[in-house]
Amino acid sequence: MLRFNLVRLRSLALPKSPAIRKYATAAPVARWAAGRLAVGGAVLGTASYALGSVYPPTVVELAFPRPAPPSPPSDSPEGLDQVQQIENALNHLPLVEAYRSNTKEYYETRPYASYPEEKRVHSLTAGTLSGPGRFAVRPLVFAKWDESESVVFIHLGRSLCGHDGIVHGGLLATILDEALARTAFMNLPSKIGVTANLNINYKLPTRADQFIAVKTRIAEVKGRKATVTGQIEDLNGNVLVEVTGLFVEPKYANMLKTDTISKIMGERPKAGHPIIGVDVAVTS
Repeated sequence: MLRFNLVRLRSLALPKSPAIRKYATAAPVARWAAGRLAVGGAVLGTASYALGSVYPPTVVELAFPRPAPPSPPSDSPEGLDQVQQIENALNHLPLVEAYRSNTKEYYETRPYASYPEEKRVHSLTAGTLSGPGRFAVRPLVFAKWDESESVVFIHLGRSLCGHDGIVHGGLLATILDEALARTAFMNLPSKIGVTANLNINYKLPTRADQFIAVKTRIAEVKGRKATVTGQIEDLNGNVLVEVTGLFVEPKYANMLKTDTISKIMGERPKAGHPIIGVDVAVTS
């Protein structure tokens, strides 16, 4: 009986699993699949780059700005052409045309337009930093006739950066200092003063190769002190930097040449003699 059961159990045993055949082509198949994946990734990467060139993502563009050639010499044909193109673009900005048409509220002027050459060459913004790739053209100022507000249009070149593609924060502070100072000085008794304090808040990165609008407004005037608020905006109205500045008229103001200061800031036009039109920066 026991023998019969053992025989029966052997006959009921499960069949063995078939052996797995090892194909010699397994490695080539894997390499083929990897190659297809690599090619697909390369195609996808190329397509993404091409798409990014047309519609560049903001974050990617800030982190990895596109390469730019060095600034051409100021007196080269390329440099002169670049300056002229920026000047033409400035004068045809919709915002500029809107302010220019509002002559009842605003007058127009260009800082450094009549700045003596022997002094200009030693000026940071009018001399050292002027030219293609930097400040290619002089600022364009629209100020209210009562000197309570102003808007300054400035073009920022690629060679004014800290991180490549983003304008240096210290340079933006310099721009704000000069723009606010003009509004402050026009409201001080002797039309001259010095910077006592600047409180700056950087809101967004300021890209190079664009026009900006620096807006200023007189906040308070007390004797020899003037407080001015302001901000830097791009042409879409995005606020990039905010600032408040305190300016003080020195006690020795009567000893200073205020006419030279007015030429630096942009002179207020005399009746019947508006200071408008095309004006190209004098470059070294």
